[in-house]
Amino acid sequence: MGGALALGPMPAGPAEAAVAAAAATTAPLGTLDQAKDVYQAIGVRPLINARGTFTILSGSLMLPEVRAAIDAAARQYVHLDELADAIGKRLGELTRSEFGLVSSGCAAALTHATAACVAGGNPDLHVRIPDLTGFRKTEVIIPRHSRNVYEAAVSAVGLKVVEVSTRAELEAAMGPQTALVYIMAGPRVDESEINTRVIAEVAQPKGVPVLVDAAAEILTIPNVHLGHGADLVAYSGGKAIRGPQSAGLLLGREDLVRAAWVQSAPHHGFARGFKVGKEEAMGMLMAVEMWVRRDHDAEYRRWTGWLRDIADKVSGIPTVTTSIVQPEGLSNRTPSLTVLWDGERLGVSGQTVTDTLYQGEPRIALNAASRDGRTGVSITPYMLTPGDEKVIARELVELLKDPPEPPEPAKPPTVDVSGDWSLKIKYMAGASDAHRLRLSQDGATVTGSHTGDFVTRDLTGTVSGDTVRVRSSYGEEHGDSLSFTFTGTVQGDAISGELDMGEYLKATWTAARGG
Repeated sequence: MGGALALGPMPAGPAEAAVAAAAATTAPLGTLDQAKDVYQAIGVRPLINARGTFTILSGSLMLPEVRAAIDAAARQYVHLDELADAIGKRLGELTRSEFGLVSSGCAAALTHATAACVAGGNPDLHVRIPDLTGFRKTEVIIPRHSRNVYEAAVSAVGLKVVEVSTRAELEAAMGPQTALVYIMAGPRVDESEINTRVIAEVAQPKGVPVLVDAAAEILTIPNVHLGHGADLVAYSGGKAIRGPQSAGLLLGREDLVRAAWVQSAPHHGFARGFKVGKEEAMGMLMAVEMWVRRDHDAEYRRWTGWLRDIADKVSGIPTVTTSIVQPEGLSNRTPSLTVLWDGERLGVSGQTVTDTLYQGEPRIALNAASRDGRTGVSITPYMLTPGDEKVIARELVELLKDPPEPPEPAKPPTVDVSGDWSLKIKYMAGASDAHRLRLSQDGATVTGSHTGDFVTRDLTGTVSGDTVRVRSSYGEEHGDSLSFTFTGTVQGDAISGELDMGEYLKATWTAARGG
């Protein structure tokens, strides 16, 4: 099957040819000659991704074999229950696990797995999720080392989160109400008192499944997490494995994985929206087929070679030093290149270089870096295509030799923002007047707190002239993450300006002192 799927696209039939001919007369997309033009035709600028497998940057590029499998799968109808059964068995063979499931991303795999642990495929229970009133399984245990923003995929099923930090707390928390234990894979888990092996030792005698979130990891065969005693493990399909962006994997205990399929689309209930089509399913299967065939050592050597080429090009610039950093752990396992320089001598910071390259043409996404008072950038090769390394080296050299104008320096404060402020925030579709800022100003430095609709968090900021800029954050150690940056112009006892909420985009705000 893998060999058949690796073939190129099938020739189109007469009906498909007619559709293609009609589409060719449609502007603007129908007039495109190259695939790369499809985004530019609607005003979206593609980029060179040297930052990593971030979903917001569209993860990784699908392998050619994956694209061919998707094209082939799109040309016929199948029954999705039969497809899930066949793919599940094949994934089990390829990964040496009991069974597998293709989901619409890793987060969906976590949700389906959680629902399987709660309802077990029982439709009387399934159709009531996320209202767990009357359910026996109502809690998920999450060790403190695993609290993160992605756990929302688990709590969305309606479970109460119980946090533990020690083996004693884990043992005390586990009972008949415990549906599962959720772990975010990583070094913090491996080095913890309650690592995956310990958690499995406690959970297995009580019949409590252990679910591992390994979204950004490489796929280990045999699976390291299942080997440590976990029952289920979930992966992102569109990161290291290079499958479809809208796909993920769930591997492990056959009964639970099969129940996860029952809890997912196209079956009805709360998870109907997490649909994965036959195309993504076959594309993801092909990505796993290719994972076991790929020469990973050769890929690693190629990435390292690209980084050395970039390092050679930039090393001739005064004060520039380079180092290739080898990865630790399994997540985003790739070497990276750190390029550092004396910011004062070259007259440019790593952040300015990063911002300039991202706004430039070609558009390049890097990470800013700093160490021991030196500034710079970090380059990840995993997402690059051949030739990208030459573009990055050229643009980086030009920018360091002829840096852009530095940002305008801060001005002495002309206002004092000390006091309590009542805010009105206007979002995309809605507003809130529940937010408060309590500010203290010492020269140009601002400290204080930001109270939102439900939580209060510390803030820091600055005043430049009559402009105030303060930032508050609520970290993912709470199982969520909120980052608010308020920038506004002060006029007496009033402030107005823009609110940057990071991944939640932007809003506008006004504030009144003492209101």
